[in-house]
Amino acid sequence: MPTDTASNLPPVLRPENPPTHALADFARGVRARSSDDLSGITLSGITLATADLTPGDVFVAVRGVNRHGAEFAPAAADAGAVAVVTDTAGESIARAAGLPVLIVDDPRAALGDMSAWVYATGGDDDLPLLLGTTGTNGKTSVSHLLEGILTQIGAVTGLSSTAERHIAGQVIVSRLTTPEAYEMHALLALMRERGVEAVAVEVSAQALSRRRVDGMMFDVAGFTNLSHDHLDDYADMAEYFQAKLPLFRPDRARRAVIGLDSAAGADVVAACEVPFVTVGTPDIADDPETAADADWVVEILDEQQIGTRFALVSKDGRRLETTVPVIGRHMAANAGLAIVMILEAGYAWERLTAALEGGRIDAYLPGRTELVSGESGPAVYVDFGHSPDAFEKTLAAVRRVTPGTVLMLFGADGDRDTTKRHDMGRTAVEGSDILIVTDHHPRHEDPDSIRATLIEGARRARPNADIREFSPPERAIREAVELVSDGDAILWAGPGHQDYRDIRGVRTPYSARELVRRALRAKGWAVPAPRWPVPYPDDQTPDSDPLRPSR
Repeated sequence: MPTDTASNLPPVLRPENPPTHALADFARGVRARSSDDLSGITLSGITLATADLTPGDVFVAVRGVNRHGAEFAPAAADAGAVAVVTDTAGESIARAAGLPVLIVDDPRAALGDMSAWVYATGGDDDLPLLLGTTGTNGKTSVSHLLEGILTQIGAVTGLSSTAERHIAGQVIVSRLTTPEAYEMHALLALMRERGVEAVAVEVSAQALSRRRVDGMMFDVAGFTNLSHDHLDDYADMAEYFQAKLPLFRPDRARRAVIGLDSAAGADVVAACEVPFVTVGTPDIADDPETAADADWVVEILDEQQIGTRFALVSKDGRRLETTVPVIGRHMAANAGLAIVMILEAGYAWERLTAALEGGRIDAYLPGRTELVSGESGPAVYVDFGHSPDAFEKTLAAVRRVTPGTVLMLFGADGDRDTTKRHDMGRTAVEGSDILIVTDHHPRHEDPDSIRATLIEGARRARPNADIREFSPPERAIREAVELVSDGDAILWAGPGHQDYRDIRGVRTPYSARELVRRALRAKGWAVPAPRWPVPYPDDQTPDSDPLRPSR
């Protein structure tokens, strides 16, 4: 059964033994004004959402698009909030809750610093090392590779990515690419409690723009690349690029590692305000000469279905050969960036070579060019990529390891950047032999219209190509499997690790990886056991389109 978005979200992760503070000390520490008597009141947490509120929290009420958060102060009081922090406009509204009201000029802007004060996570020496990665594509992959390599060299690790949160081996499904500031600081406090040594954090442009990483100091910031995406949030590519730059300033990071494979890498170098080194992969770079002149160069040695072998070479002559356990030269580039970030964080070169030289990086990248088929039959990859650049690189990687037909299956997000849809169709059809267009997250858009735009972009590029349209995706994958055989490959781009589809604001249980397994098994191909939770019972595969009446 579908579940509503709020009830289907994983819980906020908090320290098990949060610090307790006097409310008066908190007000002084964050420079909040109040006319109330704050004596005798203590707090142990902070939140922006009543759904996440725990007794003892301070509730932060910010102005929204349609309503002021102060309207929810009575609900916060009922849930156990001890005070409300808001702006001048919200003060009179918040009074209805009967709680002490603290005033700051901009609660949203202050949330990170307030959360850091509550959880003592503003850069203290006892915090784990923080390694943050930004860029259009590769953020999640680099984050999981960072965690995998750090674990291999014996570190106790944490992870915050689009796909998952990890805390010293515990795995939790993610809520957002980068959590809200209050969630992020609570998570860091919990990781500190559990003895985590180093944390890999995926940092989106939206997280920087919306101040979700305020109050955090990254020991190393990494940049992957920049390509067309997120123009629903930013006016143009220049504004999107500018949104990423704050991560490379002294108030956000101590050091940086900058990838030179996209043209934007040189621009990040020019704007970077902290010490940095560069990494380049000439085989995939927009400017191979610039990439080849990087401080560290990734050389592609071999590509197979089970992984990509590469060498990481420095200007001073150091060399490391290892294998990243997924296909694609871009994945080797991601691994090279991760290794250099770990070096810049202070880990010894000898420690890394002892763990990786001649072997493999032991990392699981959920839904990132993930091979979900068995040893025989067609190879089927499920990938989270949802931009033209991601399609181009991943299709090229699949093509290089596939002797037969390459089939591309994909859809596009509704209520998101519409300007990239024609280019998505174009790159998808240019890199495949057969193209199937289906649905992804329609959200509140008409899925027929989304598919039509994608097909239009594909037809313009290759009018005579084999382009097919199937809805819903449960049918699309079955049709795709009927069209391929042993030696062929299917790339299903878009859903990746996600276990739901957003249909009119409702999260409907769904797993592309599991649907692939069932389609292959129905065709008689052996499939491996799943490495992921299945969102619906084993004897049920949703065959009807939730958007239409059953036929």
